[in-house]
Amino acid sequence: MRVTKVWTAVCALIGAIALTAGCANTGSAPSGGSGGSGASTSGPVKVGVIVPLSGPAGPNGQDVLDAIQVQADVINAEGGVLGRQLQIVAKDDQSNPANGVSAATQLAGEGVSVVMGGWNSPVTLAIQPVLVRAGILNITTIPQNATILGNADPDAVRLNAGNAVGAYVAGQYLSKNLGAKSVGYLLENDAYGKDLGALLTAQLQPAGVAVASEQTFDYSATDFRVPLSNIQGAAPQAVFSANAAESSGMPALAQQYARSGIGAPHVAALGTVSPKVIDLAGGTAVDGLYSADIYFPDVAPFNGYPENQKFAEAFRQKTGNPPDKYAALGAQSVDVWAAAVAKAGTLDRQPVADAIHGQTFTGTVMGDVTFTDKGQMQTKVYAFTVEGGKIKVLDEVPVPAEVWNS
Repeated sequence: MRVTKVWTAVCALIGAIALTAGCANTGSAPSGGSGGSGASTSGPVKVGVIVPLSGPAGPNGQDVLDAIQVQADVINAEGGVLGRQLQIVAKDDQSNPANGVSAATQLAGEGVSVVMGGWNSPVTLAIQPVLVRAGILNITTIPQNATILGNADPDAVRLNAGNAVGAYVAGQYLSKNLGAKSVGYLLENDAYGKDLGALLTAQLQPAGVAVASEQTFDYSATDFRVPLSNIQGAAPQAVFSANAAESSGMPALAQQYARSGIGAPHVAALGTVSPKVIDLAGGTAVDGLYSADIYFPDVAPFNGYPENQKFAEAFRQKTGNPPDKYAALGAQSVDVWAAAVAKAGTLDRQPVADAIHGQTFTGTVMGDVTFTDKGQMQTKVYAFTVEGGKIKVLDEVPVPAEVWNS
């Protein structure tokens, strides 16, 4: 894999934000050294990982951690990074911002050169100031909140499609493919759900689509009878949901929606429906559910990428399961970072960030990808439905460059 475009980052002053309360004061970001201020210049390169390993998203976080370890093993077998082996150091944030801040502070003290993660937007927004002050680059794998890029962390890198892309794709599908003139919302009551709901409304209003009802729920919720009843009373022509609790809330919501008798098509937010969600929700019980995503391991073109084939086989050997999109993003975080380090010739935060922002990478786990100047990875997005208890990929939903850059 190689970097094919040169770009020079412009440093920005880091404004204080409310989430810094309670963060350890680790001082200014260092101008030299390998990664964070405590990183070693010899021995293994420590790669920090912050994901939930317990709580509602614990199984998800474990999958991401397994994928990161699998890809690190592949890179180590090929000689490591700058001639040094990678050592994974993981912390459990329990999907809690305060725990995330503690984990980031611990990793900074342990001398990691980069941090992969997290899973939840509120946790990622909380750890950004800690990592910036410690001079540690964060490769954000999953969170989709729009403010993750270009705010507290000017060098932030994100692999998953952000909420702007998710809202655009959902808006296109709801208004054009389904022809809905009214939509009901089922939204997580946090930075992820609120952000996505506002962005989707901005997409739907110009198309003449009204929001019939907006219902919210806690991230840990598994009983959706009240919000579903309220949605049914509003009689929308389609329903959009944003639930990132893949191992608990989303399967419960999909199953309860299918049983509710609402009848309107259910369109789940980009990246919230995986094979695991479908299995937990009852397989064929959720046939007809719509969503979209950026990775399908056994579907073209992904099954033709050599790096993906290598990763998918190694992941199956380690876990007994095929990788989903979340696992692929975990592997991609290591893949892209290692290539950027090789290009920069150093582990230092700024040169590595410069080697990612605005750059194109070829031959990655997810094929050829390009990062925007803000650090957002651009990929193809595909709509899909559930048919016979399995994902059936439909068409690509083209996303304009200005949406990826927003």
